[in-house]
Amino acid sequence: MYETQLRRMERTIQCFTVNLKHKILGIVLEEDEDEDENENNASDSVYDTFVQCFSVAKIPQSQVSQIVYGPKNPSFTAVLQSYIRNRRFNTSSTPKPNIIVTPFEASHVSTTVTCAKKIGVQLKIRSGGNDYEGISYVSDVSFIILDMFNLRNVDVDIKDETAWVQAGATLGELYYSIWEKSKVHGYPAGVCPTVAVGGHLSDGGYGNMLRKYGLSVDHIVDAQVVDVQGRVLDRAAMGEDLFWAIRGGGGASFGVILAYKIQLVPVPPIVTIFHVEKFLDQNMTEGVFPLPRGHAKD
Repeated sequence: MYETQLRRMERTIQCFTVNLKHKILGIVLEEDEDEDENENNASDSVYDTFVQCFSVAKIPQSQVSQIVYGPKNPSFTAVLQSYIRNRRFNTSSTPKPNIIVTPFEASHVSTTVTCAKKIGVQLKIRSGGNDYEGISYVSDVSFIILDMFNLRNVDVDIKDETAWVQAGATLGELYYSIWEKSKVHGYPAGVCPTVAVGGHLSDGGYGNMLRKYGLSVDHIVDAQVVDVQGRVLDRAAMGEDLFWAIRGGGGASFGVILAYKIQLVPVPPIVTIFHVEKFLDQNMTEGVFPLPRGHAKD
């Protein structure tokens, strides 16, 4: 009799525990759904307010629909992921922007800056996406990505030996555009063709011609930048202090780089390159760190 009662009590406790677990799980799921709904509502609110700000700035609705992407836009994920170079920041748990703006004109950039400032949302600027720390497309707070990949025009003037290159153009596109006009002109910058000009030049820029011509920024003669007030400034308008700062100090720290005017440098029409491969058992370290004169080997 006692064993029967004990078994009944055990079954009762088990049923109570299962029901309690289900109730707790239901509460957790309900809270998660509420949080997701709140996040979606907040994102929708930011998007609606931002689009309204564009309308007030007289940006045609036909253009807004082409350059402003909200999370509900079918192309949002594709645009976001297209220039993420580090897969660590391409996961479901990675914070996503409220909006992505892909400008075609300087006015789109100016309006994005002023509208983001007006609604109090952080603005992240992305050019080629070769930002392996995710600084240009990840944030812990609500943010907007201003993606410059549509602004990639390169205008080479061989007679003047200069070129205007927009921030979204890649180094590969820049080199190819110069080569199309001249076989004896070049520009000292990096070796990775997918790196965009906006980030590379504003952070200094170095490459294989470093020893002969120095850094990329040593050959920048003008620039166009959008400041925090949405004004488009060239070198004369921005002043020498800001012009100095955006050549190595990180352009996004001071505004949005639209384009740089660069001075081309002379290069030979034919260049010989070579690759030497040595291993540790072939005295590789001596090739990198040669022994001082008079120092005998062990």
